[in-house]
Amino acid sequence: MAGPQVRVGISGWSYASWRGDFYPRGVRRADELAYVAARMPAVEVNASFYRLQRPTTYARWYDTTPRGFRFTVKGSRLLTHLLRLRDPADPLATFLASGVLALREKLGPMLWQLPARGAPTPEALDAFCAMLPRTYGQAAALASEHGTRISGDRVWLPDTDRGSGRRIAHAVEVRTAERLDEVVEILRRHRVALVVSDGAGTWPMVDRRTASFAYVRLHGHSRLYHGGYSAQRLRTWAERIRSWDAPTWVFFDNDADGRAPYDAVALARELS
Repeated sequence: MAGPQVRVGISGWSYASWRGDFYPRGVRRADELAYVAARMPAVEVNASFYRLQRPTTYARWYDTTPRGFRFTVKGSRLLTHLLRLRDPADPLATFLASGVLALREKLGPMLWQLPARGAPTPEALDAFCAMLPRTYGQAAALASEHGTRISGDRVWLPDTDRGSGRRIAHAVEVRTAERLDEVVEILRRHRVALVVSDGAGTWPMVDRRTASFAYVRLHGHSRLYHGGYSAQRLRTWAERIRSWDAPTWVFFDNDADGRAPYDAVALARELS
């Protein structure tokens, strides 16, 4: 009998150094996502962390990928790093209205990466988690309250209630052990997954279940964002993931040397 579904993918997919390597010569930049989607079931959208994407971009990604494909979307650093989750209502609504919901049923968990230094207080995290939408309909309602930062064709809201009951999950990546027990309890109370994050020892890797699913980010084992995972390390990760016996999302972010997509394919093969 098959176990819980595990989706293995990559964090971002548009890297110049991958062209002529993972992407064969002749694959156009516009076709890179389709190339990825033919080889893995999910990707993590990283660009949304740095700036709001356009609704037309999300719609193009939706149209480019096959049925059953999933995107996890990384939340804006304005919320997590600049505001430290203070007064999150307006920027959260604006982020959701920027086109994220145009991914419709292909929208997977939303990722919120917290900074290693000056991390939000547990109190701010608690209030933020309480505000996070848990269904597509709730996300659409919150998005409709967006601020003046976006308008016109930079706003995308669903025009029907179809699919409003679809669940939206959330995951939080912490990069400090400060007040960790409080943070874990907050995430568990709100059923938000604590990311199991391998950062080559730059921050603690914490493995504590706080939700009904697991979320893993592999940034590089020996050097942050560089190098690949050996066959033995991938087997170890596969065993660990199987032991959780839970739906799991895994994304490789060791992109600097182009190893992320190869490691993703290899881990998926190991798990199968």
